[in-house]
Amino acid sequence: MSWGALVRGADLSHAPGRGGDQFIPRPEAAAPGRPAPWAALPEARRVFDRDGLVAALGAADGPRPSPVERAGVRPSAVLAPLYEHDGELHIVLTRRAKHLRAHRGEVSFPGGAVEPGESPVEGALREAFEEVALDPSSVEVIGELDHLQTFTSRSFIVPFVGLLPGRPTLVPSPDEVDAVLHVPVRELLLDEVFREERWGLEPLARPLWFFELVGDTVWGATAAMLRNLLALGTGTAWRD
Repeated sequence: MSWGALVRGADLSHAPGRGGDQFIPRPEAAAPGRPAPWAALPEARRVFDRDGLVAALGAADGPRPSPVERAGVRPSAVLAPLYEHDGELHIVLTRRAKHLRAHRGEVSFPGGAVEPGESPVEGALREAFEEVALDPSSVEVIGELDHLQTFTSRSFIVPFVGLLPGRPTLVPSPDEVDAVLHVPVRELLLDEVFREERWGLEPLARPLWFFELVGDTVWGATAAMLRNLLALGTGTAWRD
C-alpha cells in the first residue's frame, strides 16, 4: 500500500500557533508522508552541538550530487550558518522581501547564483555578506549538504554549512531580506514542527518537507536542506 493510500484525506494543517502566511501551492492530490528521521529518538537525544555536527559531516559519505550537475548548468549556493548561544545551537535563516519577483516572503538560507569565476563556496559567502552583512572571515565552513535540483528550473543548489564564533550582529538588506531569523536547533526537532507531505498521485508522488515555526513556514528546498542537516546531526540520516 502507498503512503497516499494509507493517509489520503488526513488533516494537513499545521499545529496551532505555528506557521506563517507563506504561499504554498499545495495540489489537491496531497497527503501526509513519513515522520521525521529523528522521530523515534527520545527528546533527550534530539540534540547535537558544534563538535557533533563537525564529526557527523566528516563521517558522512559526502554530498549527493544533483541530477543536472553534469549538464553544465551554473549552480546557486547557500550558506547554513550555525552558532552556539547560551549553550544552545542556533541556525540563521532569512525571510525574503515581499517585493521580490521569485520566492517572495519565503524563508531561506542566505545565498544565490554563483557568478562567473567564483567557486560555489565563494558565492555562498558573498551572498551572505550582501544579504545580511555576515562577515565572510567569521565563517568556518565545515562541509556540504546534498546538492538539490529545484522543481521550478534546471538549476541546482550547493548548500554549505558554516560555524560562527557566536551570535552574529546581522543587518538585512532591504532589497532582498525582510527579516533575519535566529532559530534554536532544538525547536526544529520538535514533533509539532516537522511535517512531510506527498504531492501527486502514487506511485509518482514526491515528498516535500515543512518546518512550522511561530509566524513562518519553511518549505521547499530550504526545508529539504534543513532536514538533511538535522538528520546528519542526530545520526538519523537516510538516503531517499
